[in-house]
Amino acid sequence: MRILFTTISEHSHILAQTPMAWALATAGHDVRLASAPAMTDVITSAGLTAVPVGTDHNMHEMLAQLSQQGAGSIENELSDWSEPSVDKQTWQGILFKYQVTVPMALAPYNDPIVEELVEFAKSWRPDLIVWDPLTYAGAVAATVIGVPHARLLWTVDIYAAMREAFLELRDQQAPAMRQDPLADWLGNQLAAHGKEFTEEVVTGHFTLDPIPDSIQLPPTGNRVPLRYTPYNGRSVVPRWAWEENDRPRVVVTSGSSFEAALGATFLPFSDVLAGLADLDVDVVTTLSEAEKDKLGTLPDNVRAVGFVPMQVLLPTCSAVVHHGGFGTWSTAALAGVPQLVTTIRHGDLWLRAQRTEEIGAGLRLHGPSVTPESARAAVVRLLEEPGFQAGAAKLREEVLAMPTTASAVADVERLTNEHRAVLV
Repeated sequence: MRILFTTISEHSHILAQTPMAWALATAGHDVRLASAPAMTDVITSAGLTAVPVGTDHNMHEMLAQLSQQGAGSIENELSDWSEPSVDKQTWQGILFKYQVTVPMALAPYNDPIVEELVEFAKSWRPDLIVWDPLTYAGAVAATVIGVPHARLLWTVDIYAAMREAFLELRDQQAPAMRQDPLADWLGNQLAAHGKEFTEEVVTGHFTLDPIPDSIQLPPTGNRVPLRYTPYNGRSVVPRWAWEENDRPRVVVTSGSSFEAALGATFLPFSDVLAGLADLDVDVVTTLSEAEKDKLGTLPDNVRAVGFVPMQVLLPTCSAVVHHGGFGTWSTAALAGVPQLVTTIRHGDLWLRAQRTEEIGAGLRLHGPSVTPESARAAVVRLLEEPGFQAGAAKLREEVLAMPTTASAVADVERLTNEHRAVLV
């Protein structure tokens, strides 16, 4: 089959798609990955065939400006999707989320690439389009050419769950009040090509899901479980990372993707490192040069490094402190490492941290409220209370029981053929 992957122009989203793309390629399928031109080098560095489409977005500049105003400008009721259920939402509140999210986030990400993506799909005629859960352009292109399409998640599935809540609350309103910003936006994209909107444009014909059941929301539609496979791009293992270590190692990292996208992080390095300074542990922290300069002199037990692949580092650690991003969280889960997630109510970050705490695999703190004392107390608990090691080990077992990307290929082939037969 010809299989087209597509994602918005974000580095970490390319990395999340790469293992499944390679699994399908090594199974004999013709795979290409389409994104905005800025992602071409990221895609080709992964050994995949890139299809540059459209133009690059300006979301980073806009988000960086917001982050400079403080976390409160990014952490608000509109960006908080941590409670995607009817009993936690009101019609006015959920409608406002979509009234803002569609023009301020989804459209700026998708509109610059959708037309050329459709043109390429018409030319190449893929049998399946696999799209990132924010890349509705992929669903539009698949609908225009009449082929199956699937979402590949990197998130607790807040987008499908919030959509279900929205539809239920919408249908309770008088007909004249049943506004639907998402359907209107996608419907206009499709109408330009003589097609109509359906809910499958939002949810896909099936979903590839690397989030374990203990963390994930109840599934919507056809779900293919998928074990997370770490991929961080070109990586080198430094000697110190594999040498024997006499003391427990604690990693403190905010992830590269959030800093690149937002121009800031929600992990207060100075407070966390100060809180760990008197512990008998070796602290490894991933810091950019700008962050190093900002922090100045570091505690004696801290090793500041640049980029180190988490799948190399975390298996050598006793605990990890991070911002809650998908890649770091998933790698820690795979390694069986207790996690302290210092994050905010933005997207699925708080929900994933909450569920991690509920299953005993870690703790969560509100990033902007972290103090040296609260960080120290949380890390001490992770290191000294055996329940967290047991919880993290149980989460690791759950992840390892999920099908590998190679094993999932057969399900992708089967579901594609089933839906293609219906669409023909």
